[in-house]
Formats: sequence, structure tokens, C-alpha cells
Amino acid sequence: MPTPEADPVRPLQLGVDRGSPVPLYFQLAQQLEAAIEDGTLTPGSLLGNEIDLAGRLGLSRPTVRQAIQSLVDKGLLVRRRGVGTQVVHSQVKRPLELSSLYDDLETAGQRPSTRVLARDLVPASAEVAAALGVAEGAEVQRLERLRLAHGEPMAYLRNHLPVGLLALEEDRLEATGLYRLMRAAGITLHSARQSVGARAADGPEGEQLDESEGAPLLTMRRTTFDDTGRPVEHGSHLYRASRYSFEFQLLVRP
Repeated sequence: MPTPEADPVRPLQLGVDRGSPVPLYFQLAQQLEAAIEDGTLTPGSLLGNEIDLAGRLGLSRPTVRQAIQSLVDKGLLVRRRGVGTQVVHSQVKRPLELSSLYDDLETAGQRPSTRVLARDLVPASAEVAAALGVAEGAEVQRLERLRLAHGEPMAYLRNHLPVGLLALEEDRLEATGLYRLMRAAGITLHSARQSVGARAADGPEGEQLDESEGAPLLTMRRTTFDDTGRPVEHGSHLYRASRYSFEFQLLVRP
């Protein structure tokens, strides 16, 4: 059995309502997920084995196993041989607003880091040319990065920028987000046009993001404009659906 220092479940206020129509496993899973989201259960914390949890909570072992499996499927817990069930991280929930993924991860305490994969000049495709307002085939800056949180791949980011807009030095790109660099260069970000979708990962994408081929990925395309209406970057990004979600705020028209 894990020691009390390594097992944070003991002080948690967990309980189930046996008179509720909500399944017991789902009640337990919701409470554990809430504890992960609010930081009570931190990354690396051990839950102990299913028998210990079942005895402690007065539940059957299959009920506890189902609760844990639902969180494993969400990417919040992982079963490690010789270690036990361990908290991996909370899912990142990103608001749909004009913000940098790096800033959002940092605000959420996710310890972001960046691996620069490509940084060069390429001919603009039809999509990039239309987004940036340049001729098709004209040179644009291409930037490809892998964004990580707690050292684990989170998103694959591909951005195109007008030539001469911004110095893209690799050490600075690894240390911070693109929007911070743009603001530091005196570029005022004003608005963006964005679309969100989903598709299955192909082999290379899955390998980059530590997902299996065919795993669901969230997609985002965004064109950002400065305060003069000039397009300053066009991004095409892939996010792990198991680790990431977008949040919308909807308003009712009067």
C-alpha cells in the first residue's frame, strides 16, 4: 500500500449518494476529476490500488475500476506497472479568445515548453496567400513547433507570417509564445478569424503528439489581424483531444 505521503486520496472528502439515480462509478469519477482540476490531486499523485480504494469508500471493486478507467480514458490518470494508478494532469480547457496557447498553459500552471521543428521561408500556398493578403507563391515565414505541457506533447503548431514582420529566433521561440514576441516587437493584436474542427490523426501526426494513428485530434485555423486591419499571422494547429478542449461562452439575444 502506498505511504500516506504518496497517497492523497485519504484526506479527500469523497462520498457517494446511493439513493441518487447517477451511477456510483460516475459519482466517484466526477469527484476525482474535480480534485484533479482544482489541483487537490497534483500530477504524479498516487491513488493507491483498487482494493484499497474500494474498501476505503465502501464500494465494490468493479465500481472503483470503472471510475478509474473512465479517467484513464480521458487522459487524467495512468496505470503504471509497479507504481499504481497515478494522476497525469488535468485537461486543458482553453477559452475561445485571442490568446496564446503558451500563455493559457502558463496561466493554468501546466509548465509549457516548446520544441521548434521548422523555421524557414516557403512559397505561400493558396490558403496562406489568401489569409495573409499576398500573392500565391510569394515567400512567407513558416514556423512549426511542438508545444508541450509538463514535458508531454500537447499541440502541433504551424504558423505563417509575412516576411520581415518579426525576427523568429529559435531560442526566443523556445522560451515564450509567438504572441508575446509579436507584442514585444510593437505589434498590436486586435482581432482574429478562427475555425475549430476535428479529424483523425495520421501516422506522423500521431507520432509527434504521442497518440495512435486514428486518434481524435482537434483542429484550429486562425488568421490574426493588428489594429490597422493588417493580417499578421495565419495558424493551422492540431491538439490532442484527450488533453485539450475549447470552451465557448454563448449569450442569448434579447
